[in-house]
Amino acid sequence: MIIVVVGPTGVGKTKMSIELAKKYNGIVINADSMQVYKDLNIGTAKITEEEKEGIKHYLFDIVNPSDMFTVFDYQKKVRTLLEDNKGKNIILVGGTGLYIKAALFDYEFKEENESLEYNELSNEELFNRVKEKYPDADIHVNNRKRLVRYLNRDNDSNKGNNQIYDAVFIGLTTDRKTLYERINKRVDKMFEDGLLDEVKALYDRNISGKAINTGIGYKELYEYFDGKLSLEEAKDLIKKRSRHYAKRQYTWFNNQMNINWFEVDFDDFSQTVNKVIIFIDNNNS
Repeated sequence: MIIVVVGPTGVGKTKMSIELAKKYNGIVINADSMQVYKDLNIGTAKITEEEKEGIKHYLFDIVNPSDMFTVFDYQKKVRTLLEDNKGKNIILVGGTGLYIKAALFDYEFKEENESLEYNELSNEELFNRVKEKYPDADIHVNNRKRLVRYLNRDNDSNKGNNQIYDAVFIGLTTDRKTLYERINKRVDKMFEDGLLDEVKALYDRNISGKAINTGIGYKELYEYFDGKLSLEEAKDLIKKRSRHYAKRQYTWFNNQMNINWFEVDFDDFSQTVNKVIIFIDNNNS
């Protein structure tokens, strides 16, 4: 059985994944695009060894933060795990919808080395072609792999509309006011737990790449260390972007997947866990 736990940032997905793994003697597989990176711990709210409670976790801390890791890379790794662990109960947890879709749906990618027709083109020529087809594409002219991937989109044989792995989709939710308050408090807690030191260590090592340039909490503090933002401005921006990200997550999951949503009882999380377990058991009876 595959159980998918989704929802916006800060809603309790990690805690739910542990409870479900204990209940069903399962393993946990990460579906968060930032938690695959090593050394990005506090800012990604990555699960700690203590929180794992001895449960096997996969696809956490597998990539250096300066390395490129794509959805295609994730799909290959997660499907290998799904095949290797057939017969086991698997909890796939995270807020990156495209990772989940790539894992469980017929979402296909073309290998970059199949794109020989683009080998003779400069980055600028590739960039211009992308902009002609996708005027709103947010992409840098020097990101050649991503430029080629954009041009290969129309050649993808499948767009991920058909589910190829059976799974139960569980979504955790709460009202917007509560969620935003939790996000703001979580950012404050990250700073208390040493987020500034974590990012400074990366900054001092001149670590850069997609993870740093796009990761909320990292890109803002890099700007702080560059002298472009004050610390308070960086902190406020982290909160604001985290809230906006949560809103986008809701939109994505509601439009792309058939999610069974559960209102989280933050005063007694066990009540939410029990409701989810009853639903899963009924769904699989």
